[in-house]
Amino acid sequence: FFRPRRMRALLRAMEVFVTRRIPPAGLRTLSEAGGCAVRLWDSEEPVPRAELLAAVAGKQGLLCLLSDRVDRELLEAAGALKVISTMSVGFDHLDLHEIKKRGIRVGYTPDVLTDATAELSVALLLATCRRLPESAEEVKNGGWTTWKPLWMCGYGLSGSTVGIIGLGRIGQAVARRLKPFGVKKFLYTGSRPKTEIAAEFQAEFVPITRLAEEADFVVVTCALTPETQGICNKDFFSRMRKNAVFINTSRGAVVNQEDLYDALVNGQIAAAGLDVTTPEPLPTDHPLLSLKNCVILPHIGSATYTTRNTMSVLAANNLLAGLRGEPMPSELLL
Repeated sequence: FFRPRRMRALLRAMEVFVTRRIPPAGLRTLSEAGGCAVRLWDSEEPVPRAELLAAVAGKQGLLCLLSDRVDRELLEAAGALKVISTMSVGFDHLDLHEIKKRGIRVGYTPDVLTDATAELSVALLLATCRRLPESAEEVKNGGWTTWKPLWMCGYGLSGSTVGIIGLGRIGQAVARRLKPFGVKKFLYTGSRPKTEIAAEFQAEFVPITRLAEEADFVVVTCALTPETQGICNKDFFSRMRKNAVFINTSRGAVVNQEDLYDALVNGQIAAAGLDVTTPEPLPTDHPLLSLKNCVILPHIGSATYTTRNTMSVLAANNLLAGLRGEPMPSELLL
């Protein structure tokens, strides 16, 4: 075991690079860690790739975000990385094969953003199905002339069927929040049934094709994997009901956006709400942004002050624990 003095000396010998200006609580955790040498990209904007490759050279630790691509090129540029800590629950930006090959430990931030992301998912669903952005715009541009029986009508949750793609932590939290709205039935799909978890919502495990055909609302909360990439495509949307609403708060690449655009334009589905896109940010001239029945947010699922500070502290503690050779609070086992 290291004695405290030896531990501080070890940390002083460790150099880390933080790829963005993270919330104050996380920075404070790093600065109070007994002299660990931290280099910070002190900006809200991503570090340019060339500068990132130069900055990681010789560093033992890297604290990154989901927008930072950690691949073979970066790992070779670093040379001496021992620990990577990502301030995200997703890790599709990390080349896990190359990382595992080099014996590098990885920390991530699950659980702490579940509630915030579930809240945002429900908010996006309600904003989309009840046409809130479109209605607010009509107030501003003079479109609100009088009360009209069918003007700005949307779709309600009471008595509906909700299909969830990926009944993990966030999917469960979404179902838990939607149930009191009077949802009649929950369907879910994924890699395997989760009978005990699903019992809380009386949710039925079904093939994705049946989920598409029967759900009034489809909520995507699965992880991005080779199996889920592009899973919401032309075939999927063609099976959905014409009055169905599609919501994605997982990863943009789960959806084929060209197929989604066609489905929205051609009336195959009623509306869509996206908190994630491909790429991010979505170009301002992207066809989806021209549609009134598509609500797009700038990936703000976990964007509460409390959640982001908690994520930053967990990411910092993962990094420090890895540098010390201790168990991480949340380690991704490779």
